[in-house]
Amino acid sequence: MAGQFNSSQLKKIGVFTSGGDAPGMNAAIRAIVRTACYYNLEVVGFIHGYQGIINKDFVPLAPRSVANIIQRGGTILKAGRCQKFLDPQIRKAAAHNLKELKVDALLCIGGDGSFKGAHIFWEEHHIPIVGLPGTIDNDIYGTDNTIGFNTAVNTALEAIDRIRDTAASHDRLFIVEVMGRDSGFIASAVGLAGGAENIFIPEEPYSIKSIIKSIKESIRKGKKSSILVTAEGQKPGRAYDLAEALRKQGGFEAKVCILGHIQRGGSPSATDRILASQFGFMGVEELRRGHCDIFVGIKNNQFVSTPLQEAINKKKDIDKKFLKLIHILSS
Repeated sequence: MAGQFNSSQLKKIGVFTSGGDAPGMNAAIRAIVRTACYYNLEVVGFIHGYQGIINKDFVPLAPRSVANIIQRGGTILKAGRCQKFLDPQIRKAAAHNLKELKVDALLCIGGDGSFKGAHIFWEEHHIPIVGLPGTIDNDIYGTDNTIGFNTAVNTALEAIDRIRDTAASHDRLFIVEVMGRDSGFIASAVGLAGGAENIFIPEEPYSIKSIIKSIKESIRKGKKSSILVTAEGQKPGRAYDLAEALRKQGGFEAKVCILGHIQRGGSPSATDRILASQFGFMGVEELRRGHCDIFVGIKNNQFVSTPLQEAINKKKDIDKKFLKLIHILSS
């Protein structure tokens, strides 16, 4: 259930980026500041997410403060996870800080963990807050895309295209590990776009025997090189475990490439800049309407708002038809 508040006295908005950084966060900050200033609203940016609210570490933001940042990766407000915010007494102190600073509402750019904190903050202290989904994992229920996902996929895809050149030149098997601790959206998108022979994602169980069978079948059909893409899963280095299993059980020597945090960095794509700018604008508009305890998103090319509770309690699933397509096209 979405929240509502009296927005007639809305004068000052706080914005922060929380969790992991994602390309496009700066574009969202820029859109928030300039939209708010258009409506004569004051804006402050809290540094290092929830930690900035706890420490009263903030900077005033104006249109010129956000000039020349739309093309920059990362976030000018810094990001991070704040374990202290799990403590109810710390949240109470943070709410007190906001009242002292006369901040009337917040905009939180982050993922599901950040949204959980935002929802609790509203429930406990009625701090009006709207979320903007910013995570390269694209695992937020209620939106088709999140800020940073498109750039992360393009970054990983560029690397895979280069690796395939080497794989083909040496008739080798490569395992490329992309980010995705609990979700395989990056791995599946990169796997399809990069023509991977197999993908491994947390949502789908796999057996080494079936993979070995698939590789052997590909070799029988004339393939001399293969690219396998895996999400990192619960721990980075999953690709090395797969490579070892393929060596022991199938006799295949696989080269491993872990892309790691390069997927988070770099200049955001045009798609992410546009999406983040639209989300930033929408976030301010929702607050002006008196809506809170929601996040803005996009579904079927339509902009929507969804209760934060849904992002916390519901899991976004990968389309099985998408996975079937990857399997068919890899043959």
